[in-house]
Amino acid sequence: MIPDYQTLMLPVLRLAAEGETRVADVAERIADDLGLAPAEREELLPSGRQRLLHNRIHWAKFYMSKAGLIASPARGRFVATEKGKALLAKAPERIDVALLMHEPEFREFYRNESTAAEPDATGAKPADTASPRTTPEEQIDAAHAALQAALRDELLQRILANSPVFFEQLIVDLLVAMGYGGSHKDAAAQLGRSGDGGVDGIVNEDRLGLDRIYVQAKRYAPGNPVGRPDVNGFVGSLVGLGATKGVFVTTSTFSQPARDYVRHLAQRVILIDGQELADLMTEHGVGVRSYRTVEFKRLDEDFFGEE
Repeated sequence: MIPDYQTLMLPVLRLAAEGETRVADVAERIADDLGLAPAEREELLPSGRQRLLHNRIHWAKFYMSKAGLIASPARGRFVATEKGKALLAKAPERIDVALLMHEPEFREFYRNESTAAEPDATGAKPADTASPRTTPEEQIDAAHAALQAALRDELLQRILANSPVFFEQLIVDLLVAMGYGGSHKDAAAQLGRSGDGGVDGIVNEDRLGLDRIYVQAKRYAPGNPVGRPDVNGFVGSLVGLGATKGVFVTTSTFSQPARDYVRHLAQRVILIDGQELADLMTEHGVGVRSYRTVEFKRLDEDFFGEE
């Protein structure tokens, strides 16, 4: 298990005391010392933009630099300062934010960081409630995931509260937003023209209509999964039509036998459950709109390079 960034402060400072180093080198040494498995070494933040271990080491280094324990003599490199080596000489059992608060420069930095954000409706500031075990990126990703989960549930509730016709139109809007169906008018004309057993509609895969995707949509309540018989009926319709591609969409879930069944078919059948449907709607802007955009900046190392 990867330690939190505060637990990593002491081993990071010890390695920095050996001489100039880089985050990647420190990560490799710490991973070896902890016996981390290959999957743990490569584990990414939820955003997928950085390895978790590297991110936590970066923030451990950053906070210690604000306390004067670490310096950065060159781009991408860091080393322990005399103050950092003096602290190690005292053989501390742990270095964390509480210990760093003994340094006046860190207290000033941390006070400014904690008061930079405005209070929310309850009067609490983000720094008041943030977990000391997580880095700022992890806190952002966790908040984003919580908001996405809430939006997903709300989308599915609203879909179920509307009519089956609304659901069919939603599928049209989504397929067009994803680039299928040619024009919106063509897609709308194709979907809903059913009557072929388990097929609810036909959508052109491309604007020229060189290939077609057959669609089945079931608006089921949560806890009522689509089973293998329903999927089997849809596949039977595909076979009867000589079709090779199908998409089965539901607001509920698919049973495991249903999922296992489509894995070994000659036809390419994609199962989209309620969670994936909501995620696709969010990704392609169907039934949702942006209400707040937060942009984060990173230091441009190239700007400050003097080579």
